[in-house]
Amino acid sequence: MRRLPRTVLAAVTAVALLGTAACGGDGGASATVAPGAAASPTPAAGTPSATGSPSVASPSAAPRPATVPDTLKFTAKTLDGAAFNAADLAGKPVVLWFWAPWCATCASQAWTVAEVAPQYRDTVPVVGVAGLGQQRAMKDFVTEFELAGVPQLDDRAGALWRRFEVVEQSTFVILDRTGKITHQGFLDGEDLTRRLAALAKA
Repeated sequence: MRRLPRTVLAAVTAVALLGTAACGGDGGASATVAPGAAASPTPAAGTPSATGSPSVASPSAAPRPATVPDTLKFTAKTLDGAAFNAADLAGKPVVLWFWAPWCATCASQAWTVAEVAPQYRDTVPVVGVAGLGQQRAMKDFVTEFELAGVPQLDDRAGALWRRFEVVEQSTFVILDRTGKITHQGFLDGEDLTRRLAALAKA
């Protein structure tokens, strides 16, 4: 029997070995890739596609507007003549301070209000409600005690005083986040400061 040349025998052996390797593995299905092309990995859920859009959309929930309680359904004018809508404060605890320009007790509290109220402007708004006096006297009171950083409503007609059944000055009316009145009456400077800090954390 004629033997094959060594070069031919080596080529046949190499082909056989390559065929065996191609058939090996764990028996699982393999992806077919065209010659010269790279396999494309499957994108994970939520990752952007080629168009920049996520493969799985997750709708974002729009923030719901706060419900306006009855206690904050009123409008007024500030001492500067600007429009004020209490509904804008819905969803926050609110402190209404009813004062009169000739009231000595109100004057003693004014410095504390002027100092601490601006610190809580975004978390626990404090709103002054001036009544029982003339507008000029009210403006002078605000200037004297440096209350310009706190909204001051002009309630010379007493509409808000009657609405909240305020019969004396100085009176603080505290509303929680739902608009419920949780306090109505006198507060000294220390107690007001403590309550504002607590409301801001609530």
